[in-house]
Amino acid sequence: MDDVTALAGQVTELSYALDTFYFLMMGALVMWMAAGFTMLEAGLVRAKNTVEILIKNVGLYSVACIMYMLCGYSIMYPGEFEGGVFQSLTTLGSGLLGSADNTAANVIASGGKTYYSNLSDFFFQVVFVATAMSIVSGAVAERMKLWSFMLFAVVLTGFIYPVQGFWKWGGGWLEQLGFQDFAGSGVVHLCGGAAALAGVLLLGARKGKYGRKGTINAIPGCNLPLATLGTFILWLGWFGFNGGSALKISGVGEANGVALIFVNTNMAAAGGLIFALLLARLWFGKADLTMALNGALAGLVAITAEPLAPTPFGATMIGAIGGVIAVMSIITLDRLRIDDPVGAISVHGVVGIWGLLAVALNNEGASIGIQVVGLLAIFIWVFTTSLLVWFLIKLLLGIRVDAEHEYEGVDISECGLEAYPEFAAAE
Repeated sequence: MDDVTALAGQVTELSYALDTFYFLMMGALVMWMAAGFTMLEAGLVRAKNTVEILIKNVGLYSVACIMYMLCGYSIMYPGEFEGGVFQSLTTLGSGLLGSADNTAANVIASGGKTYYSNLSDFFFQVVFVATAMSIVSGAVAERMKLWSFMLFAVVLTGFIYPVQGFWKWGGGWLEQLGFQDFAGSGVVHLCGGAAALAGVLLLGARKGKYGRKGTINAIPGCNLPLATLGTFILWLGWFGFNGGSALKISGVGEANGVALIFVNTNMAAAGGLIFALLLARLWFGKADLTMALNGALAGLVAITAEPLAPTPFGATMIGAIGGVIAVMSIITLDRLRIDDPVGAISVHGVVGIWGLLAVALNNEGASIGIQVVGLLAIFIWVFTTSLLVWFLIKLLLGIRVDAEHEYEGVDISECGLEAYPEFAAAE
């Protein structure tokens, strides 16, 4: 009997190690999405604004890591406190992340219920926070002050995101209600889209984007090959985003589930790209690369709320509808004179809503009414608090660079160097 017990303990430890390693590797893939956002945005803005985009993306990632360590993680995962809207003051004050983790004895005693390292969970969650903030970066590009953006990143990653994350993933009221969001079409993508919309509304459009008589002037990006590379990096990283959200892989059922998630994630992206490209061809008469790229991302956002329930064909259709919605939303926002240089509000916010609603179409346990309640709660909380924070920053520091600096490019005024300097001949 002792031999059987010892063998069971060894199997439990091995499963723990495997699931922890899987969790960490999936988190690393999601971290790589930061590079994807950076390349995508750098390719879709003008050359004179590239350096600031690069600084914003590496900076926001670092801010997210620090703020989530200091307070965000304890706000989002308060432990015993479940079912509410806000945590207790004691929980909110628990603060700084510690280095203690599970012992072998505790893991074995749990009977397999403790199946990954606590710190691996923190790492996986913190890269999600950075993803939400990356969505904001592209929407406010080419005219926002760098330090105002960084200050907003502190508040979003340290407080706004964790509160609504707690509602669903930390055991809060949305989780108790039965709201479903497997990997974050709402918690991550709608959150980022809502925060971006609030900033763009206060910030205003780029100079020259809209004419006085309702004309819409295209402002092409400087490096479409770079934007395409960024999209492929995001596509790759999304396997970690959705696959890692399965949380474990050590059993046969879990391994099969992860395989289905990978396939469905891939198929949704493909469906989104093809249908966005076809719609652009019918609408504009041309094969629009930027719409195709955003279509792929829209498909990925759409399937994120539930990548495990659909068949591969169903996932393709969910992604396809997401791609169509993204194209229509980008055009609609332009007609409303809401200037989003990279289409982030449409791809992540609007399509995030579709992803949450699509859950009710392919998951028998989901209620369309509860999904609507959840998406409204996330949008209202994030948009309202973000609008307030943006407004306060506008009063204190200002959020928009002046017209002269916008004309010459924020790389010079905000960063003091250019991404693509001209080479002058030496005397």
